[in-house]
Amino acid sequence: MIMVTGANGQLSSLVLQELAGRGVPALGGSRTPAAGQRRLDFDEPGGPDLTGVSTLVLVSAGYAEDDRVVARHRAALDAAVRDGVTHVVYTSLIGSGDHLGFALPHRATERAIRAGGLEWTILRNGLYAELFGSLLSWTPEGLESAFGSGALAAVARTDLAAAAAVVAGAPAEHAGRVYELLGDPITATDVAARLRVPHHTIGLGEYRSRLLQDDSLRGFEGPMLASIASAVRHGFLGDTGPDLRGLLGRPLTDPLTVAAESAAALRPVAF
Repeated sequence: MIMVTGANGQLSSLVLQELAGRGVPALGGSRTPAAGQRRLDFDEPGGPDLTGVSTLVLVSAGYAEDDRVVARHRAALDAAVRDGVTHVVYTSLIGSGDHLGFALPHRATERAIRAGGLEWTILRNGLYAELFGSLLSWTPEGLESAFGSGALAAVARTDLAAAAAVVAGAPAEHAGRVYELLGDPITATDVAARLRVPHHTIGLGEYRSRLLQDDSLRGFEGPMLASIASAVRHGFLGDTGPDLRGLLGRPLTDPLTVAAESAAALRPVAF
């Protein structure tokens, strides 16, 4: 049986939909399970219940400080060994993202997976096109960001979900592989042009100051977002590659369209 963790999350729910569409039985696991899902809480003493699971799609539990994320992933991997899981598919972070503020728990998890004795496949996911669009801010004059003219090889979340479904559906074919799942490079200016508005660049200091003043962000989120802006701005996240197209066997979803739709959805009525 295939289990997908974080079943109510955006990526996980799409993976489950992809598997269902391919006729591949799979079970979702969640801390707050819906009907037909299994309760799965990485923080519970003794770890999560993975009995009956052969392939575990471990979707990163990344919305926490590094120590909590690493502990949760280790709990899942320990339970996988204990309960007889044979293959772990982990949704990690692109190799070019090593300097990002949330890279450490991904690399620590990759290390633990390699040392754990199970078969594995690591999916190094590029940053979402949806995220890129949502990080552009609206002003009366148009869009602004700290991305400058830097490009991001952004990926539609649906394409990453499809790639995970491909691997989970035939894990033996992908054992021991690390896939760099990258899309086509887009810029903030590209998104603004698609929406027919100007794009204005702000400095990283101003952006960080705004993040620090945003009470809706948890403590670790501001530095994470600032690191994305700096990495894009300075050209570290623009390179693409063939792995995602190879897994999907089809053209990629246009990331510019996805990013523009994401930005447009956040446009205030007054603008």
